[in-house]
Amino acid sequence: MTAIVQNLVTSGTFQLDGGSWDVDNNVWIVGDDTAVIVIDAAHDAKAIENVVGERKLAAIVCTHAHNDHVNAAPELAAATGAPILLHPDDRVLWDQTHPDRAPDGELKDGQTITIAGTALKVIHTPGHAPGAVCLYAEDLGVLFTGDTLFHGGPGATGRSYSDYPTIVKSIREKLFTLPEATKVHTGHGEGTTLGAEKTASSGWDQA
Repeated sequence: MTAIVQNLVTSGTFQLDGGSWDVDNNVWIVGDDTAVIVIDAAHDAKAIENVVGERKLAAIVCTHAHNDHVNAAPELAAATGAPILLHPDDRVLWDQTHPDRAPDGELKDGQTITIAGTALKVIHTPGHAPGAVCLYAEDLGVLFTGDTLFHGGPGATGRSYSDYPTIVKSIREKLFTLPEATKVHTGHGEGTTLGAEKTASSGWDQA
């Protein structure tokens, strides 16, 4: 059975650099009737656990460590026994939210996570955060971009540990080389395709 993708929207706050903003986050659950992974455990561990149901939660994968993407991860891990996986370059952000609870494993560029017979390739895409990653499921024609790429362009880079030229480079060199028909499942808001964003990217400032 090929993996299916489920979406749960949770609500809470994003906090960084002394500011706080109300946000709605996309939580992505990928797998089959037996086992799944969760991409970005945001805000509400119980709601995520309810969607997982009786299935085995094989891993909690963090696209980056801004608090709104990881604040429910330890509680979900405690309830399910699933390991939390994060790129090590984002530990500086993780530790701001969970100073007493380290992730269980590291994500690496080029690593493959397999669930329900479907491979998801980890692509390190720094810029929004130093350890930001995207997950590419070629068999599904889907890319999970966290806050790296949205409908309308790159993720925000106006706060600590972010950099606009870096995120543009990540998107152009690592994401726009993938098939243009690839569906983009984002960390917030509506989805898009790589082709649509590539077409619209001609005006991006690359300075």
